[in-house]
Amino acid sequence: MTDHDSGYKLLFSHADMVRDLLRGFVKEQWVEQLDYSTLEKVSGSYVTDDLRDRADDVIWKVRWGASWLYIFLLIEFQSTVDRFMAVRMAAYVMLLYQDLIKAGQVREGILPPVLPVVLYNGKAEWSADLDLSSLIAPAPDGLEFYRPQMRYLLIDGIRLADGELDSLRNLVAALFRLEKSRRPEDIRHVLRELIGWLKAPEQASLRRAFTVWLGRVLLPRRMPGAALPELSELQEVDAMLADTVQEWTKQWREEGLEAGRQQGLREGRQQGLWEGRQEGRQEGRQEGLREGREILLLRQLERRFGPLPEQVSNRVRGAGMALLEVWGDRVLETGTLEEVFEDRSEPQDHGVS
Repeated sequence: MTDHDSGYKLLFSHADMVRDLLRGFVKEQWVEQLDYSTLEKVSGSYVTDDLRDRADDVIWKVRWGASWLYIFLLIEFQSTVDRFMAVRMAAYVMLLYQDLIKAGQVREGILPPVLPVVLYNGKAEWSADLDLSSLIAPAPDGLEFYRPQMRYLLIDGIRLADGELDSLRNLVAALFRLEKSRRPEDIRHVLRELIGWLKAPEQASLRRAFTVWLGRVLLPRRMPGAALPELSELQEVDAMLADTVQEWTKQWREEGLEAGRQQGLREGRQQGLWEGRQEGRQEGRQEGLREGREILLLRQLERRFGPLPEQVSNRVRGAGMALLEVWGDRVLETGTLEEVFEDRSEPQDHGVS
């Protein structure tokens, strides 16, 4: 199990976190009828190895009137979505019921209700069916009656709307906000809220859990390569961030500038390539016009004066547009080949040398 998974398990081993998870993210009226003072983490004393070995799951129970309601919290941070999560959850709930029966926790032969929750924080958007029956192929008439049904609640912290999270005075919402934060200022803002909310002496363990998660999971991801001190209190995290935020921001700015430079180089190359193509087209058009003028002048000279000396042909081929135009006009005005090419303060030649 990764530090991320174990960090979440540590956080949700506290009743305040489970209470805020239910109050803030289970949109059902019965949530208000629960007696949160009775929240109790299910002990491994009567849970079999099949469930006890599920190290990334947390099981709680809470009073709902005269009955217990169980919360089976599965923490899922794998990189790929499990298409058959509904099957897994159904199996875990059945194991829980089996263990409750063996432990003598079932009264009057009635099993307690269970809320199966998948707490997901992976990068890929969740795409698996939430209902077990959706995974089962259609059955012949009469067999549909035996189709198993069970649905789980998915809470995808990363994809919850920022506005919804910001409006909640809720420990789990604060956890999700920290997960979604990208700037040091955002982390410090949530951190100061947590310091204010977790002042009571009895909340020392939860403060410590948040501190461990920040120091071992979140900050190493946000500050890769940084040497982080061992932190024991949220105030120490805040003080450490206050000391390093300037350097952190500088690093991000430099990374942004470097990314900007690279982007600028790419765009510059693209622009240069485009401009080069445009310039090439323009130069091609000019050269094409010059060559056309050159061919026309040589034909005119040959028809007027007969076969041309090689030096005359070479002079025409090396001339620019201005001279070609002047010489072209003279073909019609002069009586000899020499007069066509005589120096009369002719325009400056920009042709090929």
